[in-house]
Amino acid sequence: DMNIGESFNVGLQGLKSHKLRSLLTGLGIIFGVAAVIAMLSIGEGAKQEALNQIALMGINNIIVQDFPVKDKETGEGRTNLSMGMKLEDAEAIKAICPLIDEVVPQKELEAEVSLGSEKAKGVVIGVMPEYDVIMNFKVQKGSFINYLHLEKAERVCVLGAEIKRQLFYFKNPVGKNVKIGNQWFTVIGVMEEKALGSGKAGSINLRNLNQDVYIPITTALKRFHHPLFESEIDQITIKVNNPDRIREASNIINGIISKRHNNVKDYQIIVPEELLKQSQKTQRIFNIVMGCIAGISLLVGGIGIMNIMLATVLERTREIGIRRAVGATRKDILGQFIIEAIVLSFTGGIIGIFIGFIMTKIITYYAAWKTIISFGSIFLAFDVSAGIGMIFGIYPAKKAAELDPIESLRYE
Repeated sequence: DMNIGESFNVGLQGLKSHKLRSLLTGLGIIFGVAAVIAMLSIGEGAKQEALNQIALMGINNIIVQDFPVKDKETGEGRTNLSMGMKLEDAEAIKAICPLIDEVVPQKELEAEVSLGSEKAKGVVIGVMPEYDVIMNFKVQKGSFINYLHLEKAERVCVLGAEIKRQLFYFKNPVGKNVKIGNQWFTVIGVMEEKALGSGKAGSINLRNLNQDVYIPITTALKRFHHPLFESEIDQITIKVNNPDRIREASNIINGIISKRHNNVKDYQIIVPEELLKQSQKTQRIFNIVMGCIAGISLLVGGIGIMNIMLATVLERTREIGIRRAVGATRKDILGQFIIEAIVLSFTGGIIGIFIGFIMTKIITYYAAWKTIISFGSIFLAFDVSAGIGMIFGIYPAKKAAELDPIESLRYE
C-alpha cells in the first residue's frame, strides 16, 4: 500500500503527463474564482458608497427639500396658495415638533467664487451656525459662522477644502478676501476634507462638500437677487432627538409643512434612515444575483474538472491496470485521482485570487467604480473552488478505483 505522500507524487505525475487538459481545467477554476472576487468587490464597493452617502446626510436627520417650479400646476399652486419654502417653515417646525434637537434651513446661490484670475467651481450656500454640528462637519482652520454674522448679515464665508486649494493653494486663507458674485467676502474659516464625492442617494442629489462655500443665510437672502417664484430657502435639515421616533417626527413635520403650504406639494421629505434600509435591501438582492452569476462560473469550472478527469481516467485505463497489478489498492487509485482534482482546484484558486485582485484594479481604473476586496470574498471564493474540486473529482476517482485490473490491462 502507498502512503499519502506517494499518492500525492503519483497524482502530480499524472497532472504533468496531461498538461493541456490540466491547464484547461485550471483556467476554468482560475477565472471562476477571479469572477467571484471581482463581482463581490463591486457589490461591497457599491454598498460602502451608498452607506457613505447616506451617512453624509445624517442617519438621525430628516431633510425637507424644495421642489423648484418646473410645471404649470406647481407654478399656479405656488402663486395662489403657497409661497414656497420659507424661513418661517423652519421656525414653525422647531416650535411645534417636540422630537427635534436642531433645525437648519439653507439657501443655495448661483454665484461664482473667484480671487483675481483664479476661479473656483463650487456651490455657495447660506446656512445657520448649527450647520456644522447637524452635518458633523468640522472647521479645520479658523471658525464657522456665528449668530453675530447672522444678525448683521455680514459678508463672511467659510471655504470647503477643494475651493481653498483652487484659490489659495497652500496658503492660509483666513482673514483674506474672495469675490462671490460681484461682492467681496472675508474668509473666516476652512472646513475639513470630506472623503465622499458627489453622488445620488434615493431622490436627493449629493454634492461634493469640499467644493462648497458657506455664508450666513441672512446674507444670502438680503445681499443677493432671487428670481420670481423661487422659494426663500431650498432645504431644511432637522436633527431628531430620538432615533426610534424618526418616522413619527417625519409625519409631524409633513403635517406642519402641508398645512402652511395649503396642501400644495411643492416640497419633499427625505428620511436617510429609510434610504439606508432600502439600500441594504437592494444590496442584498444585488449580492445574491452577483453571487449566483459567479457561482455559475465556478460550477462550469467544476463540470470541466469532472469531464476532463473522466477523459483522463479513460486514457489512463491501462496505467491503472498496471498499478493495480503491482499491488495498488482501490483506495490508492481513489486517493491519486482525488489528489489530482484537489491540486488543480487549489492551484487554480490561488492564481484566481491574484487575477481577481488585478480585475478589481482594472474595473476601478477604467469603469471608475469603487471596489472593496474583503477577506470574506477571498475565503468564500477559495473554499468554493476547493469544494468544487473535491465534489467533482470524487466521481471520476471512484470510476477509476472501480476499474477491473484484468480488463484495464487488456484495454487498447
